[in-house]
Amino acid sequence: MGVKYLWDVLEPCKKRYPLDHLQNKRVCVDLSCWMVELHKVNQSYCATKEKVYLRGFFHRLRALIALNCSIILVSDGSIPGIKVPTYRRRLKARFEVADDGGVQPWKQTSLRRNMGSEFSCMIKEAKVIASTLGILCLDGVEEAEAQCALLNSENLCDACFSSDSDIFLFGAKTVYREICLGEGGYVVCYEMEDIQKKLGLGRNSLIALALLLGSDYSQGVRGIRQEEACGIVRSFGENVILEKVSSEGLSFVKNMRNSKKQARPKKGTLPLVSINGINHDPEGSATDQRGD
Repeated sequence: MGVKYLWDVLEPCKKRYPLDHLQNKRVCVDLSCWMVELHKVNQSYCATKEKVYLRGFFHRLRALIALNCSIILVSDGSIPGIKVPTYRRRLKARFEVADDGGVQPWKQTSLRRNMGSEFSCMIKEAKVIASTLGILCLDGVEEAEAQCALLNSENLCDACFSSDSDIFLFGAKTVYREICLGEGGYVVCYEMEDIQKKLGLGRNSLIALALLLGSDYSQGVRGIRQEEACGIVRSFGENVILEKVSSEGLSFVKNMRNSKKQARPKKGTLPLVSINGINHDPEGSATDQRGD
């Protein structure tokens, strides 16, 4: 999932390139994201039974190989302890699962994934296909997008394929969110350099946005929208915003909101404006002060 509304925030930085843009590139792939996308496209019983999603996966790999790409597939490892409450909430929405007993997120330990689940089996099948094609498969320590971002930030790959927006928070520099094959095929690309130049948001700012808007790791500030959150983050700047959060938590957001409310003039406190002998209240009412 990533950060709420972050793809909307990053929309001005979206670029679309033809597939040959990938020629000779070193790319790493968040395998879970690809499998979720491919499975969503083919969710009918027959498509699932015939494993149509694996055909789509094979064709994506084939296209990248034809472009002489060096490919690394990265799968998820354990669920980070801080994400366990979110993971349990999602399961509750689908199944009856045991409560976590109100354990604080920072006291949670990482949780091993159910390797016998249907989705884990899909991941295993994809790895078999990739290995047969000579493609390297890595198991992430925890989140696959974090591992991809690390490879990208250390210049061990040129770009990452992922639809999880929090990959930028982990340090990714170039991310391909979408890939479309066939005639007129393309990739949708976002680059951290563009995000910094066009939006004035660096990595620290994006982390702060995640805390305000909500993500897999935090609930966010209730009622806040992306425009307000971006304004707050920019008002402190890239080098200060996380220090502010670290020292005050998110209470400073509530204080800023209260200050803005207090700064607004109360009804009836604005001076009247006289037009043609009629006193007009800027808030909408008018009083006729002309003599008879």
